[in-house]
Amino acid sequence: MTDITRLTAAEIAARIASGELTAVAVTEAHLDRIGAVDEKVHAFLHIDREGALAQARAVDAKRAAGEKLGPLAGVPLALKDIFTTEGVPTTCGSKILEGWIPPYDATVTRRLRAADVVILGKTNMDEFAMGSSTENSAYGHTGNPWDLTRIPGGSGGGSSAALAAYEAPLAIGTDTGGSIRQPASVTGTVGVKPTYGGVSRYGMIAFSSSLDQGGPCARTVLDAALLHEVIGGHDPLDSTSIDAPVPPVVEAARGGGVAGMRVGVVRQFSGEHYQAGVLQRFEESVELLRGLGAEIVPLDCPSFDLALSAYYLIAPSECSSNLARFDAMRYGLRTGDDGSHSAEEVTALTREAGFGDEVKRRIMLGTYALSAGYYDAYYGSAQKVRTLIKRDFDAAFGQVDVVVSPTTPTTAFPIGERADDPVAMYLADLCTIPVSLSGNAAMSLPCGLAPEDGLPVGLQIIAPATKDDRLYKVGAAVEAAFVERWGHPLLEEAPSL
Repeated sequence: MTDITRLTAAEIAARIASGELTAVAVTEAHLDRIGAVDEKVHAFLHIDREGALAQARAVDAKRAAGEKLGPLAGVPLALKDIFTTEGVPTTCGSKILEGWIPPYDATVTRRLRAADVVILGKTNMDEFAMGSSTENSAYGHTGNPWDLTRIPGGSGGGSSAALAAYEAPLAIGTDTGGSIRQPASVTGTVGVKPTYGGVSRYGMIAFSSSLDQGGPCARTVLDAALLHEVIGGHDPLDSTSIDAPVPPVVEAARGGGVAGMRVGVVRQFSGEHYQAGVLQRFEESVELLRGLGAEIVPLDCPSFDLALSAYYLIAPSECSSNLARFDAMRYGLRTGDDGSHSAEEVTALTREAGFGDEVKRRIMLGTYALSAGYYDAYYGSAQKVRTLIKRDFDAAFGQVDVVVSPTTPTTAFPIGERADDPVAMYLADLCTIPVSLSGNAAMSLPCGLAPEDGLPVGLQIIAPATKDDRLYKVGAAVEAAFVERWGHPLLEEAPSL
C-alpha cells in the first residue's frame, strides 16, 4: 500500500471523497510521521492532535451523511505560527507571546476550517517573520530535511520543512520579502506569494503591513493552486484586501502549456552573489521553457539593484510601528511587575526580555529611519525607490507575460554560517524582494539539484498583480516537463529521515 504521507493533497482529497481513505486515517498517518521525525526536524511549535482528529472525524461524518465535500476536505495542513487560532497557542516565534491563546481565528484560519482542511498544528518561524533561516525563532532552529545541518529558509522554514519531511501535504506561509518563496526554494517544494491583497491579513500578526502577504505552500503546483483558492478572496475585515474574485488558479494549474508566451529574463538577477550551480539550473530552466514554445525576452530593470537597501528601510520602519503594540499592558509576556517599577519600566523590561536580537535590530533601524530629520532621507527615499521598482516591473510586463529568475542566489547554507553577519543573511532575499516591493505575484518551484552540493534549486516565476493564474500555468508546464524528464517528482530524491 502507498504510504499515505507520500500522496499529494489532490490525491488524498479524492480518496477521502470516494471512501477509499478516511480523514481520520490520513490525519493519524501524518501525526505518526510527525512523531517519528519532528524531534530531528523541529518543524512544529505546537501539535493540536485532539483538534486535528476532531476536524477529521467531522469530515468523515459529512461524507457518511452524503454531504458534498470541498476540494481539500480532510487534507492535513501545517499552519505558520503567525496566524491567530482560537484556543490554540500563537507565538509568532517570540517569547513575548509565549503562552498566548488567541480568542479568535484569523481569516485564513477560518477559511481553512470552513473548507474542512485539517490543521495539524503551528509551525516554527523566525521571530515575527524577521529572518531568512528560521534561526531567529525563540524556540530553536528548524533543520532542512535534505540536510539537517542546513537551514530550511525563512521566515517560514517550519512550513517548508514540514512539507519536505512529509509531515504534511500542505502548509501556509507568509511572505514579506521572500519568506514563502525562499524556504520553498531551499527545500525543493512549491511556494506562492499571491498578489498583495489577494489573501486576507486579518489575524495575521503584522510585521510590515504594506508588504506582508499570506500564501500557499505545497509539494506540487496543483496542490498549491487548490489551497490558494481556499484561502484567497476579498475580506471586508482587511482594508487592503482586493475586492475581486480569486484568479482561475486551479484551472491554470491543470494545464495549457506555455507555447506562445513571452518569458522575461532580468539581467539584474545574476552576478557575484550567485552560486554557479544555481545559475546553471536556472539557465537550463530557461532553455526548457524555450523548448516548450515560450519566447525568451532579455530585460533590464536597473532599479532592482536598489531593492535590498530600500526594503531594509521600509520593512523595519513598519515593524517599529507595528511592534509598539507589545507593551506588556494587555497580553503576552509581562516582566518586572512586582510593584517596584513604573508602567514604562515594565514595558521596557518586557521588551528587553521578550524580543530577540534580530527583532531589536530591525526596531532600532526602523525607529531611526522614521525619526525627525531622517524621515525624508531614509524612509522617504526608500519609498521613491519602491516606485521606481514598480515602474520597472510595469515596463517589463508591457513586453512579457511573466518574468523568471532564480528564487535564491544559493542553495541552503549551513546553520550558523550567517548568524553573525546580517548583511550576508539579507542577501538570501536578493531575487524575492523586488517582487514584494511591487506587490506582484510570484511562485517558487523546484528546478533541479545544484551540482556542487546536491541540494534543491528554485525557479521563481513572477506575474503582474492580479494575474496569479499565470504563475500556475507556467509552473504546471515546468513541473510536468521535469517529471517527464526524471520520471518522478524531484522531492522523492530527498534523503530519508
